[in-house]
Amino acid sequence: MPVKIRLTRMGKKKQPTYRVVVSDSRKPRDGVYIEQIGWYDPKQDPSLIEIDNTAALKWLQRGAQPTDRAKKLLEISGAWSQFRVVRGDIHTISDDASVEEAKAPVVEPSVESGGLSEGTEMAASLIPADLPAGTAGQESDQEEE
Repeated sequence: MPVKIRLTRMGKKKQPTYRVVVSDSRKPRDGVYIEQIGWYDPKQDPSLIEIDNTAALKWLQRGAQPTDRAKKLLEISGAWSQFRVVRGDIHTISDDASVEEAKAPVVEPSVESGGLSEGTEMAASLIPADLPAGTAGQESDQEEE
């Protein structure tokens, strides 16, 4: 059975509120649904979104496909990021020791090697030797006249 997480419209004319429901994709928009996992009120400022993240995560793990708007609401509530962590799309680092290991080592020029790293030596080799010291990379105003 193809299951979707989608919105069901409620409320009066020109005053919509929506239920976030899990339903069979072959059923009509406002038809019978399997489970209600939240609601959404776009008319309030800011919009109110209330979603049961555990129920949403349960249905996402079972293979329910959210519609575009339902996916946006799941992202706002945090259920979509929880699902991506469980699925393995997002990897998290839980303790501080792992964070320190993940940092790249900082390479500083040493005094013994002349104080230049490989990139600095290469950049220095690109400067023409016939220019006076301190004018590398600067154009003289006399040449333009």
